[in-house]
Amino acid sequence: MPRACARHILVKTREQADKLKRQLDEGADFGKLAQKHSQCPSKKNGGSLGEFNQGEMVKAFDDVVFKGPLLSVQGPVKTRFGWHLIETIYRT
Repeated sequence: MPRACARHILVKTREQADKLKRQLDEGADFGKLAQKHSQCPSKKNGGSLGEFNQGEMVKAFDDVVFKGPLLSVQGPVKTRFGWHLIETIYRT
């Protein structure tokens, strides 16, 4: 079964996600932004979700992690939890 490691920043609005994406594009530190702004408990770990199997996350999130480019911030991606900025670290 395919596995991946990813980190994300979860916020409530598209506007927040767009603002953070611009900061990341300008070189801001992903982990620091996650710790400061993310609504997910993973913020304690800089947004890291660790390693997980394909199909364990909601579909929109899963699609980005398992089909998108590695080491590149993707998003904003909308799920029922809010808006995500996602970086896939690796896939197996």
